[in-house]
Amino acid sequence: LESSLHLQQMLLLLQCLNWLWRDRSDYFAGGNLTIYYNAQRLKNRDFRGPDFFVVLGTDPKPRKSWMIWEEGGKYPNLIVELLSPSTANNDRGPKKTLYQDTFRTPDYFWFDPETLEFQGFHLVDGRYEPLTPNEHDHLWSQQLQLFLGVYNRQLRFFTPEGALLPTPEEAAAAATERVDAERQRNEQLAARLRALGVDPDSVTE
Repeated sequence: LESSLHLQQMLLLLQCLNWLWRDRSDYFAGGNLTIYYNAQRLKNRDFRGPDFFVVLGTDPKPRKSWMIWEEGGKYPNLIVELLSPSTANNDRGPKKTLYQDTFRTPDYFWFDPETLEFQGFHLVDGRYEPLTPNEHDHLWSQQLQLFLGVYNRQLRFFTPEGALLPTPEEAAAAATERVDAERQRNEQLAARLRALGVDPDSVTE
């Protein structure tokens, strides 16, 4: 990984997707994990380490690497590469061609945490076609059934309705805010009832 921004971004994608799909057991999401795709040529660099990828229809067990021949021939359904000055040309060129022609990965995105360059592609008839952003500049992942877009200078997931998918910490904070807001409403209602001479405890909803 090129910088702390790259590490934070990779972990953010993993956190958010794992939180959203916490009740699912039919996918594997990996970050900076090596994918070996040719059992006969392990010494000839027939492997890649995408910054973030998702494989659907598989066991979520922990892995040290992803070996295609040991995974039922499954390649990633989605790949996200994080661009940097030293990797950008490779991510936009040779890697894109590899993911298109060999991996046949349906959804491919790249994002630069520094410049915020963001682009996505979907495999159509064996060729990557650029995705068209919606009115919020989000790009649709057909495989995840989610949008990806830039929020606060980070790549985030969004629901089909456009809502930001939270991290576990953000979800917990939102839940606390809802509880606090409900308690405040109840306290305000009780105060109004007392002002009217009504015992709040005698009122039932």
